[in-house]
Order: sequence, then structure tokens, then C-alpha cells
Amino acid sequence: MAENKDIIKLAEEIIRGHRIKREDDLSIFISAPLDKLEEGAGKIQEHFCGKHIDLCTIINGRSGRCGENCKYCAQAACHNTDCEEYDFLPKDEIVSNAKANEKAGANRFAIVTSGRSLSGNDFDKAIEAYKEMRRTTHICLCASHGLLNREQLRRLHEAGVTNYHHNIETSRRYFPEICTSHTYDDRIHTIKMAQEEGLIVCSGGIIGMGETWEDRLDMAISLSELGIKSIPINALMPIPGTPLEGFERISADDILRSVALFRYINPEADIRLAAGRKLLPQNGATAFIHGASASITGNMLTTSGTTLKEDVEMLAGMGMDITPQIFS
Repeated sequence: MAENKDIIKLAEEIIRGHRIKREDDLSIFISAPLDKLEEGAGKIQEHFCGKHIDLCTIINGRSGRCGENCKYCAQAACHNTDCEEYDFLPKDEIVSNAKANEKAGANRFAIVTSGRSLSGNDFDKAIEAYKEMRRTTHICLCASHGLLNREQLRRLHEAGVTNYHHNIETSRRYFPEICTSHTYDDRIHTIKMAQEEGLIVCSGGIIGMGETWEDRLDMAISLSELGIKSIPINALMPIPGTPLEGFERISADDILRSVALFRYINPEADIRLAAGRKLLPQNGATAFIHGASASITGNMLTTSGTTLKEDVEMLAGMGMDITPQIFS
């Protein structure tokens, strides 16, 4: 009983200004009853986010043939998957997609591309697409193009991009277990450069890849230390042909506990449901009142997602505010 009161008391302290630090005893997030942890996360979410749910949509702007070796990814050329392969999409197709998502109620729209980084003519094409979207829409623009340099990040910002997506994926300790073609520090360097160039960074990771609860807590703390404003939480959906194809899917309770502890540790950020929402009861409905204030919706690259229309209807029925935050 004392522990139940402690986790709720901690939520109240966070609302009053307390912040969780790396040196704190984090074991309470693992041992606390899930229902009490969720109750506290809901209080924190309500205080900092109200009832607003941020909906992000994405388009796979360039698919497959990636030279990196991330074990979870269907788009890595070293894996034997059925991933579709194509070059950078035409500008008109991207812009048309952005307009349709804006009309359907999305808050933001992102172009995501495969590969270590986007460069050369493909990067120039992306810039032109962002400029056209900024000229013809009001939707917030996000980019996800890998390990870019400072000049490229600056050009994105100048073209109208406000957010840059770049996951840290997991803890520093566990990162070499899932990728060796680049480092955890490579990702941190890109994140910090994006922030220095005035971009809001969206960064999170994947749970259910064999990491420990301590790794998940470390990821949450690292994102807090980086000042990340939007944190996507993906639940691994094992893809045939990847090294993780035989992994058992993570339980719904473990996803919900992860969402709640990320809210405690990052109280003011958007905790964003991403891949794996279908593993949750009612497609994550309960998570939206117990820590999650955002979601990626629609087509989810190489995993199946939920349509934007379905999310809008579900969230409106729950009394959540899904009014798009218009770019100005």
C-alpha cells in the first residue's frame, strides 16, 4: 500500500516541478503496480498536455536498399525481406499526400527515407518538396533523413521543416547489440546539431528487442537529458528476414508500463505511440489517458498501422482534443 501511495505522490511532486534524474532510484517504475503507475501518468499527462492528442502522419519517401545493419529493420539491404524498393518519390505525390493528411485532421506530416543519410539529388528533391508543402499547406513539417550534416539540417529548417526525427532506439549499453554500422554517439551528435539549428527533435526508440527494463529506463532518462519534445515509443513487430524475426512480441502490459514511465521521466514531452499499437487493447485507447499524448497514424512504413480516420473517430469519441495545431 505504501508503494501505491509513493508512485502517486511522485506524480504530484512532478506536477509541482520535481524532475527524475539519472542518479535517482528508478526501481519504483518496475515494481509499482501497473494500475497505480498508469493513474499517476494520467495525472501528469492531464496537467501538462490536457486532452490534446497530436497526430503525425508519414510517407516513405525512399524505400529499401539501406546500407546500415539495424537488426530490426526490413529496409536493410543485408536482410532478406520482402520490403518494397524504390527511389525518391515525385514531389507531386508527396505534396498531394500531405494535403490529404492535413484535410483528414493530422497535426504534422513527415517524409521518411531509407539509408544512412539523404544526400545529393535526393536531398535536393526533398528540399523542393518541403518548400512546396510549406507554400501550399499549413501542416507542420517533420523530416527523417538519417545522419545529416549541419548544412543539410539548416537547409531543412530554411525550407520550412520545424521538426527532425532521429531515434536513439535504445540505451547506450544495448545499442551495439542492434546496430554496428554506426554508433549511438553518431545519433546523439545529429540530434544535438538539429537542436542547435533550431529544429524541434522527435526521438525515441523500440522496446521488445531483448533489452532490459534498465535499458528502457536509461533510454527515457537520456531523452530527458537531451530535452526531447516528442518521444515515439515503438513496440517491436518482428519482421521475417530480419535477425529479430523469431522474437516473441512484447506484452500489452509491458508497453503500457513503458508509456507510463516515459511520461513520469519526460512529463512535458509528447509521448507518441508508434509501431505496435495493435498489440494494445482497443488499439491503445487506454494508453491515451495514461501517458500517451500523441501517435503516429496511418501507414507505418514496413508495419501495419491504423488509419487516420479511425484514430480521429476513436479519439473524438473519447472526448480528446484532436484540433490540428496550425503552422504559422
